Amino acid sequence: MAKADTPVSISNADLSEDRFSRFGLIDWWDQSKLRSAKILVVGAGAIGNEILKNLALLGIGHVIVIDLDSIEVSNLSRSVLFRPSDVGRQKADVAAERTRDLYPECKVKAISGNVMHDLGLGVFGWADVILGALDNREARLWINRAAWKMNRPWIDGAIEGINGVARVFLPGKPPCYECTLGEVDWKILDRRMSCKLLTREEMEGGKTPTTPTTSSVIAGIQVQEAVKFLHGLPVLAGKGFVFEGMNHTSYVVEYTPHDECMSHEVYDHTTSWPKPSNKTTIAELHAFAQKELAAADVSLDFSRDVIQSLKCPKCGLSRDVYACAGTVTVDQGKCSVDGEAMEVAAIHGFGGNEPYGNRTVTDMGLPPYDVFVARSREREMRILMDADRATVLAGLDSN
Repeated sequence: MAKADTPVSISNADLSEDRFSRFGLIDWWDQSKLRSAKILVVGAGAIGNEILKNLALLGIGHVIVIDLDSIEVSNLSRSVLFRPSDVGRQKADVAAERTRDLYPECKVKAISGNVMHDLGLGVFGWADVILGALDNREARLWINRAAWKMNRPWIDGAIEGINGVARVFLPGKPPCYECTLGEVDWKILDRRMSCKLLTREEMEGGKTPTTPTTSSVIAGIQVQEAVKFLHGLPVLAGKGFVFEGMNHTSYVVEYTPHDECMSHEVYDHTTSWPKPSNKTTIAELHAFAQKELAAADVSLDFSRDVIQSLKCPKCGLSRDVYACAGTVTVDQGKCSVDGEAMEVAAIHGFGGNEPYGNRTVTDMGLPPYDVFVARSREREMRILMDADRATVLAGLDSN
């Protein structure tokens, strides 16, 4: 046996190794595909932490992580990236910092916000793969529709207790997430939102029981499917990997397409608009669409519903809102005079004569880097607010 002070010999093979050299021993592996990859991670909780950890260890080059919550003490038992000193900070900010700590070459952008209200469709189009790490059906449904529209794959992960499932959905190739929803799912979705498009606050505080072990299993499958997709290998398209933790039984389920599914819309092309959202009025976009479509009868559809105003049916008090549907709570929608539930006026687009034409996209409550759909009787077009790109994707490569 060598003495303690005997010099250790380092072979040429050891000297030639780099951070990812062991991955290269896999015959189909191409590290350059991961280095150039762009990943959108929605959710920075238990699953999101594991996803981000895996992306960093694999050498993914560009990541956006969005989450609206702040770190609580209970997160510390399930989130590998969080520390006790982080309690009270935004999950997205801390998760991005720790991802960079693991792999400094990774360009990570944190967005503290709600994926349904604060993220323009252009961000979905930026991503090569979208990874979902959420705990509610409403957000999953929104991601599903946004991913399909922007022709991007998304990989969903869900856990409860010591069980979980990872599912892969490819645009243009049903089934999609909405196809998997059953009667019970739709009842839960209906309860999430009132008939007046106001969010029920009591529904937002729901807690899902989870463990770090199950999170790591499901997130591992999600990221592995993403790696396979980036390499052009077969993935669990329209299928789900189900993990049952009590007996460690795992199996794959295959979902059935739904012929009348509302999510099956793919934007095959977008036209770029050269001005940012805060300097572009709705009327300007409408006039541009009229010119491009060579038609006067053009409707301009928003990417999501907007609450225009609230009015009390009892005393007549009204106020303008201009905010995405779902951002106003039931309590905020009560009349300040008599406490009556106010009636909601929601808008979905612009036909050319509505009084809000002179409001900017930002003033309408719509997020930057979004997409509008303009339709005439014969044709339609999609308009991307591309001038917002530099701001929204600041810190990430432009390509």
